[in-house]
Amino acid sequence: MRITGVELRRIAMPLVAPFRTSFAVETARDVLLVRVVTPNAEGWGECVAMADPLYSSEYVDGAVDVLRRFLVPALPKTGVDEHAVERALEPFKGHRMAKHALGTAVLDARLREDGRSLGRYLGASRDRVPCGVSVGIMDSVPELLDAVAGYLDEGYVRIKLKIEPGWDVEPVRAVRERFGDDVLLQVDANAAFTLVDAPRLARLDDFGLLLVEQPFAHDDMVQHARLARLMRTPVCLDESIESAAHAAAAISLGAASIINVKPGRVGGYLEARRIHDLCRAHGVAVWCGGMLETGVGRAANVALAALPGFTLPGDTSASRRYFAEDVTEPFVLDDGHLAVPTGPGIGVEPVAERLRAFTTWSEWLPA
Repeated sequence: MRITGVELRRIAMPLVAPFRTSFAVETARDVLLVRVVTPNAEGWGECVAMADPLYSSEYVDGAVDVLRRFLVPALPKTGVDEHAVERALEPFKGHRMAKHALGTAVLDARLREDGRSLGRYLGASRDRVPCGVSVGIMDSVPELLDAVAGYLDEGYVRIKLKIEPGWDVEPVRAVRERFGDDVLLQVDANAAFTLVDAPRLARLDDFGLLLVEQPFAHDDMVQHARLARLMRTPVCLDESIESAAHAAAAISLGAASIINVKPGRVGGYLEARRIHDLCRAHGVAVWCGGMLETGVGRAANVALAALPGFTLPGDTSASRRYFAEDVTEPFVLDDGHLAVPTGPGIGVEPVAERLRAFTTWSEWLPA
C-alpha cells in the first residue's frame, strides 16, 4: 500500500452535559481526526488526547505538532501496512495517542482495500458487546441517583461511578441502597487517592463492587499492589498501563487483577490486542475503556471489545450518552448492547455535512 497524503482535522463536539472527573470538567471535546489517503481507499483514526494534559501528558496541540513534524514524515514510502507503521514510529518516545490515531487510519485504509472488517482482523468472537456507562461526579447525591436511574432505564448493563476524596463511600452507598445488589457497579478514581486513603477505600468492600479503578498515581504500581492486598474488591489499572510490558509488570507485582484497555492510551489496536492476549493467558480480565470518542473511535473500540478476553462490560456507550449529534451515524443501544460494525475497516466514516459543520481547522500533509 502507498500513502498519497494525510489530513489532520480538528472538530469541536459539544457534550450533552458536563462530564466531571477528579481532574477536570469537560463541556466539549476538541477532537483531532486523522485521515490517511491511498490510491484506492482512505482510512480514519481518532486521537483521544484531551485539550489539556490532565488525563495524561498528551494534549491535542501537542498531538498535532508531533504528527506534523515527526510521525507523518516517518511513514514508509512504499509497502505500508500497520506493522511497518508501528516499526517506523517506535523510535519516537511516548505520544501514544498520536501514534494510535495515525496507525488506526493506516489500518482502516488497508482493511478497506482488502474488504475486511476491523473486528474480523482483530479476532472478534461476538457480533455485539455489552455496554456500561461512566457517570461523572455530581453536585449532589439526589442528582447522581437521577442520572443512574436514567442510564439503567436506557438499558446499560453496568454503572461506573467517578469518585474522588469526599465523593466516594457515600455516593456508592446511596446507589447500592437505591438500586440494589444486582446492578453491576464499579468506581473509578482517576488517580485521586494515595495509600493514606487505603482505610477509606477499604470501606468500599461493603458494596460488592466489580472493581476499583486506578485509585493511585499512574506511576505507582507498588502502592497499588499493597492496596490489592488490603481490599477484597479487585483493583483495576487504567492510566498505569501504557503497553503490554506495563501490563506484565502489573500482573507480576499483583498490582491489578483487572485491566482497562484503552487503545489510545497504549498506542493502538496492535498493542491493545497484545495486552488482551497477555491477560487472557494469565487469567486476568480486561475491558475496553472510553475517552468520550466520536463514532470514529467508538466503532473501532466496539470491534476490540468483541475479542474473547473482554469479559466485562466496557465504556463503549451509545453516541447519545455524550453527543446530541455524532460525526458518524449514531451508535444506538439495543438491549444494553452495541452491534460490532461489519463493514470494511472500522465500518463507519464521518457524514460529510456533519464533518464540515463540526470542523474548526484542517491541514493536508502530502506523503
